[in-house]
Amino acid sequence: MYPQITHSDITDITSLGSPAFTPVTARRTLTRPAPAVEPTAPQAPPTQPQATVKIEWPQPVREYVGRAFAPTSTPDGIEDAAISAKLRSIITQAAEANLLAVIDWPNHPLPREILRAERNAALMSASKKRKSMDVESALDASSPIPPWRVKNLSLADRITNPSPDKRQKKADQFRATAPPSKLSDLEKRRQRFQLGNQGPASPFISSPRDDSPMPDANDGPCVGTCQVLEKNYFRLTAPPKPETVRPLHILKQTLDLLIKKWKDEHNYGYICDQFKSLRQDLTVQHIKNDFTVRVYEAHARIALEKGDLGEYNQCQTQLRTLYKMKLRGSPGEFLAYRILYTLYTCNRQTMNDVLADLTPADKQHAPVKHALDVRAALATGNYHRFFRLFNESPNMGGYLMDMFVNRERVAALAVICRSFRADVKVSFLTEELAFNSDEHCAQFICEMGASNVLEEKADGVRFACAKAAPVFEAAKSGAYRVDIKGQI
Repeated sequence: MYPQITHSDITDITSLGSPAFTPVTARRTLTRPAPAVEPTAPQAPPTQPQATVKIEWPQPVREYVGRAFAPTSTPDGIEDAAISAKLRSIITQAAEANLLAVIDWPNHPLPREILRAERNAALMSASKKRKSMDVESALDASSPIPPWRVKNLSLADRITNPSPDKRQKKADQFRATAPPSKLSDLEKRRQRFQLGNQGPASPFISSPRDDSPMPDANDGPCVGTCQVLEKNYFRLTAPPKPETVRPLHILKQTLDLLIKKWKDEHNYGYICDQFKSLRQDLTVQHIKNDFTVRVYEAHARIALEKGDLGEYNQCQTQLRTLYKMKLRGSPGEFLAYRILYTLYTCNRQTMNDVLADLTPADKQHAPVKHALDVRAALATGNYHRFFRLFNESPNMGGYLMDMFVNRERVAALAVICRSFRADVKVSFLTEELAFNSDEHCAQFICEMGASNVLEEKADGVRFACAKAAPVFEAAKSGAYRVDIKGQI
């Protein structure tokens, strides 16, 4: 009898990973099959290690490489990567041509010199090409052939290049219809802007750009020879002539004369014109020294005194550049003016930039400290502190604060109307809001459209807070719209 197979035996058999026999292919014929031959991979021939060839560079070549990377005192903008690539090219070409021992390396041009010469040659070729294009365009413009007879001319070219006949016709029509005063003004303008070497006047009215080319910003400084102290200001539309520009020693005399005339006459229109002419002569001669700072500071102070924010801004912009050059002047004073002006314009971004640039030394200046206290008082809504600082403003900061003090008075009156439900004396407002007198305070309230809130009582004129609250709340909402004035 066969032994009985249990369930555990079946489990042991099925748990084996592979069968206990080797499968073979059944024979179908009586011939013996050929044994299978496994393909063998072709064996690569053994490689011989290449011997490293060490090149012995001549000593002059080594010294040439050392000189190529030597630092220079004049920066030329050539990077070390460009020098390295040029040096590799020079030595490679010499080695391939077997010229390493032939070239005179001590006198051979360095890679930096070769690169500088190549760049200058490229700039010269570009300049010549640009000049040739200008000449060709000038010849095309003076060609007698009308634009519509030129082949392959676009519609835009036909519109923007009218024929001389059409322009002459328009000029004649303008002369026939324009009043005599207009024609005389145009003739004076043409004579003033026309250069002396331009030849005869054009038969048609042309634009100022045609008669007076703008001076090149890359031109060198013009050394003046004019000896006249006072000279009117004209906007430059051509390169300046030395005979119309005053030298430095004449400009110093002009500044002293202008300051004296301002103190005696207070003719701002004349003084501003003379200062602009003075600044122009400094600019065309590229003069940037302590005297330049003195000129811009004097003009800025006079502009502040007259409330001319346009000229003040121009002077303030130039002074910031001059102060960065470590020239002598009053940087603390004008930094305070800049902070107060930023408060007037309510420009938070500029104010953040100014505060970020402040140094501990800047904050020690009395004008700057006062301006920062004014900013803190406005930021915290402390109108009592603000008007005390208004009465204590140093230098010419009071002229800048005059431009926004009425705005802060309106905001302070709105706060007072909310705080005092009953009435208050006008004398209290006069002292609290830094008015010159009670009459000045009452006039300001009436100008704001709140004349009905002033009441005569036994102890004097009183201000009814409850009645005035809506008026000053509405005025406060529109008081912070800044209108920056231009030149007077």
